Parts: sequence; structure tokens; C-alpha cells
Amino acid sequence: MEQVFDVPARPRPDQVIGRADVLARARGHLAHGGSLLLYGPAGIGKSTVLRTLAEECNGEPTVLRCSATESESHLPFLALVDLLGLVADQVSDRLPAPQRAALESALTGRGESSLQRDGLALRLAVLSVLRALAADGPVLIVVDDLQWMDPASAELLAFAARRVAELPVRVLGAVRTDADPQDQHDRYLRAFPQDVLTLRVTPLSRPDVSELLDGRGHTGLPRAVVRDIHRTSGGNPLFALELGRALAESRTPPRPGEPLPVPTSLRALVLNRLEMLSAETRRTLLIASAGARPTLATLRSAGRANAEGETGVAASLGLVEMDPDDGSGPVRFAHPLISAALYAEATPEDRRSAHAALAAAAVDPIERARHLALATSGKDERVAASLAEAAEEARSRGAPSMAAQLGLLAARHSPEGAVPTADERRLRAAEDALTAGEPELARATAREVLARATIPADRVRAWSVVIDSAGQALSEVDDVFPQALADAGDDPRLQGLVRYQLAWRALVDGQMHEARAEAARSAALAAQAGDRRTELLALSFKALNETTMGHPDAAATLALASAEPQDPDVAMNHNGPVYIRSRYLLMSDQLDEARAALTWLAGEARQRGAVETEVYSVRSLAEIELRSGRCGTALDLARESLRLAEDIGIGEGFALQIASLAEAAGGTVERALSLAGDAVRRAEADSDMPYMTRALYALGHARLVGADPQGAVDALRRVRALEREMGVTEPARGRWQGDLAEALVLTGALGEAREVIDETRRHALRLGRQSILAVLERAEGMLLAARGDTDGAVAVLTGARQRMSALGYGLDEARAVLALARVEADRRNRGAAGAALDEAGRLFRRSKALPWLEQTGQAPAAPAAAAPPELDGLASMERQVAALVLEGATNREIAAALFVSVKTVEATLTRVYRKLGIRSRVDIVRLAAGRRAG
Repeated sequence: MEQVFDVPARPRPDQVIGRADVLARARGHLAHGGSLLLYGPAGIGKSTVLRTLAEECNGEPTVLRCSATESESHLPFLALVDLLGLVADQVSDRLPAPQRAALESALTGRGESSLQRDGLALRLAVLSVLRALAADGPVLIVVDDLQWMDPASAELLAFAARRVAELPVRVLGAVRTDADPQDQHDRYLRAFPQDVLTLRVTPLSRPDVSELLDGRGHTGLPRAVVRDIHRTSGGNPLFALELGRALAESRTPPRPGEPLPVPTSLRALVLNRLEMLSAETRRTLLIASAGARPTLATLRSAGRANAEGETGVAASLGLVEMDPDDGSGPVRFAHPLISAALYAEATPEDRRSAHAALAAAAVDPIERARHLALATSGKDERVAASLAEAAEEARSRGAPSMAAQLGLLAARHSPEGAVPTADERRLRAAEDALTAGEPELARATAREVLARATIPADRVRAWSVVIDSAGQALSEVDDVFPQALADAGDDPRLQGLVRYQLAWRALVDGQMHEARAEAARSAALAAQAGDRRTELLALSFKALNETTMGHPDAAATLALASAEPQDPDVAMNHNGPVYIRSRYLLMSDQLDEARAALTWLAGEARQRGAVETEVYSVRSLAEIELRSGRCGTALDLARESLRLAEDIGIGEGFALQIASLAEAAGGTVERALSLAGDAVRRAEADSDMPYMTRALYALGHARLVGADPQGAVDALRRVRALEREMGVTEPARGRWQGDLAEALVLTGALGEAREVIDETRRHALRLGRQSILAVLERAEGMLLAARGDTDGAVAVLTGARQRMSALGYGLDEARAVLALARVEADRRNRGAAGAALDEAGRLFRRSKALPWLEQTGQAPAAPAAAAPPELDGLASMERQVAALVLEGATNREIAAALFVSVKTVEATLTRVYRKLGIRSRVDIVRLAAGRRAG
């Protein structure tokens, strides 16, 4: 697809990946003259953040730097030499002779200077140098790896820090520690002036790790592998890069169920402590590392009689963490890398022995089958059948990712002549991987089957997986369709499968009529073959296509797709009748019914682990909340949908589009424009015309909200042209028409605005789209006012407001009142204009529509307590629970407020702690306090 027009590249706020918040908080504190201490474990990225902040301060008159190392920490005054060695001469003539002599001796090493002999003179000399430098302008002292600073330099810096509070002297430092130095009254803080903020550099998220790996040349890694890298590294960027490098250098990537290769450089970080352990203790820890959720009880059942004592020794060395009050409790490694390194260091024989012990101890059938497989080498149908049964159990539990792994293990252990065949088990595993949102694994597995399969049914099934794994980028698999048709031959069931995929291909190309025809062929062929699943999918697709086109058969086709008998898997699929019906209800202004259907679907998808269906369901729920005027809730849902989509790499385009609309309604226009730009670029890359119209609508809407009506016209005119080209006549599909008409009025193109209004009204009347008619009334009122008929404009806008209110479209109602206020102002009816403006402000405030509220000149209501930005990475429920914790609510009070059980609150808080890297609800409050301090 040709690029439709230039969209500015999305700006990167920082070149440092995943650190936007810590950088923003640090910059704010530094800008107000404060000092800053970054802390966190080794490799977490403290030096990168420190370097970025220091480079931004290079314009200051004086920046003093030092970076200590462990090997040189015994050398006295070395840090002082790094800090003052190049600047002391500039101010030495301002120092008294004794101070000058003591400082020169310490910096050059020519004398026998020491704190014992020249203590006072040296202390005063350092203070005098800083005062002299500060007299010429601000001074920034940058100290990396503060834990290795030699004691003499640390003492001198601490002496000066206590006495420069009134001077423009700041200290920017980093220290390797897991605990907040403020909580520990840490000695490191002695080197900082009184106004110091401590900031923890937290682990990277999975998308951040993916971006980091891509930036270092480790591109094209499957998302499942990136997930494993993120889990094994614990979000530590240094560890993640080392794991990525090891994968790049490995000739044989790990198979499902196997851990990542851990390079020697990382093993050395933990294995030196293992040398202090006995062979029996190491054996116990190896078994723990091979388990999914090892406990003391499991280890004892696996034959480790002294598990409690041996893990206690490991805990004393910081290798594992134990609950002292739970004698059979979990054995948690202090860092995932320790477990990975232990396992990687073991011999294959020792690993198999560990898995055999765990298989004998396992009660859960899934765990037993998995360990049995990893303990067995070669083909064994007994093992393969056990794995296949475990995969089915995992599937029923809503764990499709685990089902895919077990299925692939079953295929690996399947001997020749087994029934089901190894290829059949691989294909089921590939389909599970698709459900779990792992398209790369699904595609690779299907390609493996295609490389040797000769049975047409297996080949067509594999081609379907390859096509589905492409997501919206169907143009990338154009060569697949003729091959799939050839393999299908004259078999109506196989032909029905392929025709269903061809319907999607035609839709992506914007060939709506051809897509409808292919869907009809698919449904007929599937019905002939008795393939109810494909028939239901094809009918659902046809219903969606007809709804989008405004075709009169849409309702009848949807009824056929919803008729019994139903297939449970299709019913909860985002391409199935429940989801398609929800879209139909949404376009028909039946918001409550659509919300109920989508809430059920999202819950089912979450329970079954069907991530792609969850993405689409949550996205559509966000759209409903936008229509209803609940912009804050819509923004939460849209962000959650986008996080899920980015995590699995499927449905990102649709998630970007609704996220942009939600940001334009309840977030920031800048963010809305950025997301819309991403959406347009993705549609261009995927050559997806239907999605291009949605992306361009988001871009045009964001420009309109951002007071760029001409930019809005440019984008929305293109939407109009594309939908005409595709044959789309359903105005409720995109809902862009009112925005285009308003933007045209604002740019003076009144004739074209009238044309858009009249054309859209004809289709809306034919289809009974009441909310579209109300939106057009708002545009009509603006058009009348532009032509001088302000009385008519007031009447029309008043009617539009009433219609929107009756339909429950809160945001559109507020926009109609805002337009009314502007018309009244044009009529110089100050009283009516003021009243309407106040009413618009009230409605926008109720909707939490902050960008629109700004247009009324009114400020949003101040929140009771600003949640720290660390909470932005949480899911919607997690964020609500954390926010209530900040307000001091107990678990029981939170449960009552959110209509959930106390156990649900407790489980949610556990996830919050894990994601934020904290241990208690007190730490959540500390995050908020740290934000306010910044």
C-alpha cells in the first residue's frame, strides 16, 4: 500500500529504554536544586540513568565526576583525585597555604598526606574548593558506584556536604544496594547535601527488554523467548543482554520445556557461592531449580530428607529465600538467574535425574508429565500419551501456553506409527500457541510440519496456522493461499477452511464484496462437510462484513451464526458470534447489551488464557466506555488492551487506535497523536485498508481535539475516500463523519460539510443509527452558526444535547453543550454562553474528559492523592486496588468498594507487589511519598 501522507515519526522522550518515569522524577528534583541518589542491584541500569542525567547537566559551569571500582577502593584519595584533580588548580590561589599544601599532597601523592595527619586542613580545603567553584556558578558532583569509593574520599565529601546547603552544589550518585538508603539511614547519604531524593532503578518490563534486545542487534527473537529472557533476567538489562548474546551464539536454541542457555559471564555471578555448599545441598538446589514451584514438602517427597537444613544453608548465603514460619513452604530463589545458572551448570544426566525425582513426587498430572518427559530421552508412546493428556488438562485450566509446551514434548517423544501422529500433536500445540498469543512459536511449529507432511488435512491445517500467525499482516503470506488451495483439492471441508482465510485476505485488501462472497462459499462448503466450527466462523465473518457495509442481510446472517448448535471454542473466540454480536449491538446504540456480552467474553478469554480474544474484548469495552462518557475507565481499559497486544504482538493496530481515542478523550492530546501516528504506520506496513481507515480516524480526531482542524480534515477526507472505495456505508463503523463535518466548518469548507452531513444522514436514517443522527445535529448546528443562522443553531444543538443524553452518550452530550456555548457567545448572549460553558465543564468533569475540559477554560478537580507513575504498568484491577491502598483502605474495605472477595484483593495485592518489586502495602505508600518528594 502506498503511504497515504506523511505522519511525523513518534518522538522518543528518552534514548534510555524503560526509564521515562525515573528520569522525569530525577529531572524534576534536580531542577529544583536537590541532590539525587539512584540505587538498585548490579546491572539494573543505574549507570545508564546516571550518565544520561549528567550529560543533560553538561551546560553547567562545573561538573565533577568520579566512578569508583572495587579493585581500587583501598587507594586513599583516589575518588578525590577524579573529582578535583582537573579543577583544583583553577581555585588554588583562593585557598589558604595550609589547605593548599594538604590538598596538593593528597591529589599528587607526593607527600604523606593522610586524614590522621592533615585531617582538618584537607576537610577545609575540599570545602573551600567547592565554595570557590560555586561562586562562579552551579556545581554538580557525579559519583557512580558509591559503594566502592575509598573511605578517605568519602569522609571528605561527607564533611563538605554538611556545609554546602546554602550553595548551588548538588550531588548526583548511584549505589549498588537493594534497600532504600533512606530507610536504612545509610552511610552513603552522608556524601549528599540535606535535600536528597533516593530513587530505585526498577527492573525493565517485558516490552522494554524486547526493545533493548532489538537495539543491540538481537532482533527477530520469538516473543516466547523474549518472555523467557525477561523472566530469567528478572528485568535486569545487563542480564537480559547477556542471555540474548548467548542465544545468538548458540547453534541450537532451547526446545520447549528447556531453560535458556546461561553464559559463563552470568554463571560466575552466582556459582562462586555454590562452592561453599556441600554436594548434597547442591543436589537439593538443582532439584528446586528444575521445579516450577518448588516447596520444602516437594523436595522431601523427591527424596531430599534434609531439605530444610540444606535450603537453610543456601538461604544464609543469599541464594534462596524461605518463610521461617512455614516448614513446608515455597523455596524461592533470590533471583531467577540463580535457578537458571544452577540448571545450566548441571550435566544432562543430573538434570534428568532431578526431573525423575520430581516426576515421582508430583501430585499434579501436568507437572508429573512434564518432569517425566524431561527425565526421558528418546521415543516413548507411554510418555507421549501422558504428555498429550497433560496438555488437554492444561487447556481445560486456561493455560494454553503450557498446553503448547506439553504438546510439543508429546510430539518429540511420539514414535513412528503412533496415533495420533507426531504431526497431529505438533499442530494442536501450534493452535494452543496461537491461543496463548505466541504466534512465532505457532508459525515455526506449523512450518516444521509442512516441511515433511504429506496428508492434505495436516497441510491445510498447518497453512491455516501460518496465516493466522501473521495477524493483520496477511500480505506477508500471500504465497501461502495458492499452496493451501492446492493442498485442499476437492475436499469440501478443507476448501471451506481455506475459503475462510481467503475472506480475511480480501477484507484486508479492502475488497468487502469479495470478502463477503468468500465467507459465503466457506460457510456453504463447511455445512456440506459437516464442519460446524468453520461454518460458524464463516457466518460470523459474513455477519461482521455485512454489518460494516451496512448490508440489509446483516441481522439475518448474525442470527444464523448465533443459532444452535454452537461450538464452545468458537463462541468465546473474537471472530465468533458473541464478539460479532457485540459489535452489532455497539453500532446499534445498545451499549448496555454490548457491555454485558463483552464482559462475559473478556472473562471467558482470561479464564482460558485466550489472550488475543481478551485484547479485542477489552478494546471494545474501552470503546463502549468512551461512548458512555466514562473517559477515565475507557483510558484504563484501552491502556490495558494495548499492553496485552504489545506483549503478544497480535492486535496491536486496533489497540493503538482505541488507545489514541481514549487518550484524546481522557488523557493527553500529545499522547493521542503519538499513538495515532503509530497506528497509521502499522496499517501502512501491514497493507491493511480497513484498519487504515480506523487509524486515520484516530489521527484526525486527535488533531481536531488538539485545535488543528485542517490536519483533521486532511486525515478524515482520506477515511471518507477509502470507505467509499471499499463500499462501506455503515456510519457507526468508524463514527468519523461528525468530526469531518465539524472540521470542515472550522476551516470554512461549508459546502463540503453540508455534503458530508446529508450523505451520512441518509445512511443513518436507513439503518436507524440514532447516535449518528445526534452527532450530525451537532455538526449541523455548527454549520448553521457559520452561515449566520444562530437561532437555528441553538435550536438544533439543544436537540442534539437532549438526544445524546437520552442515548447515554455522555461525551458527545458535553461536546454539544460546548458547541452551544460557543454559538451563544457569538450571539453575545453572555448569560446563556456562561451557563452553557459551566454546564459543559460540569459534564466534561463528570466524564473525566480532561482535554475537552481544557477547552472550557476550567481546571479539572484535584485528585485526592496522585498515584505514583509506577502504578501505570499495572492492570486495571491492580491499579484500582493499589489506589485504594494509598487512600488507607483495608482489604475488607477494598473488597466492598470493588465488589470482589477479600481473597481476590489479597491475590491482586500479591501481583502488585511482584510487579512493583516491593514486599508490602507500606511500600506502595512509600512510592507515592517518593513521587511527592520529587
